[in-house]
Amino acid sequence: MKEKKRMTRRRAIFAGITSAGALLLSGCLKKMPPTYGNLLRMGDNLTYMAQRGLLSQRALAMEYQKSDITSFPVTDIGDPADPASKAAYSKEYQELQRYNFKDWALSVEGCVAKPGKYSMEELKKLGERTQITRHTCEEGWSAIAEWTGVPLGTLLQHAGILPAARFVCIYGFDNYGESIDMLDAFHPQTILAHTMNGESLPARNGAPVRLRVETQIGYKNVKYLQRIVVTDKFVDAGPDISNGWSWYTGI
Repeated sequence: MKEKKRMTRRRAIFAGITSAGALLLSGCLKKMPPTYGNLLRMGDNLTYMAQRGLLSQRALAMEYQKSDITSFPVTDIGDPADPASKAAYSKEYQELQRYNFKDWALSVEGCVAKPGKYSMEELKKLGERTQITRHTCEEGWSAIAEWTGVPLGTLLQHAGILPAARFVCIYGFDNYGESIDMLDAFHPQTILAHTMNGESLPARNGAPVRLRVETQIGYKNVKYLQRIVVTDKFVDAGPDISNGWSWYTGI
């Protein structure tokens, strides 16, 4: 009897995923990110369809108390100000950092009615959200920190996002980039964080502004933001699509 119930449950889950997949495929196939012609990448799309079809798109990632904040490991190149790290960062970034990012501005381009650049002051005028969330890294570690920043959706609305827009590409000064769909872009916890644990974001964590996509794994959270490009077609903004990382890493 128990085995029969387990099988029934499995069938129900499978049927739900199949139905959701059929629904998405029938109405949204052209909106799906490509699989790169790779069998493993086709699994990415199955995950994408299942999560988008079965889960609430407005559900919030868990938020914590200040007492839960932990140390935040830095496992990448490190502080761009260190001589050993400078080679990996553009001269433009080094110059901006030298003057404490006084002349930094975030470029917003592509499918928007008002392309342009936003200084830190202009960004902050758009409003802000503070959240204490867990960062889950693809390398196996996790940490909890408090982030304050401008909701990405608010910035896109201010720039006049066009109806044709489907994806948002985010690029950093370290030559790294990622792209997300509109559901993640307008998720209330997706922010452009300029403050970490009550202080200006340090260089080792992505100063002056980094992306926080709390519904995806850590590598989607681009650091050292330089520009945002809104597109009407899928672009894998990452430096190398053969690195084995999925485009969609919903958690």
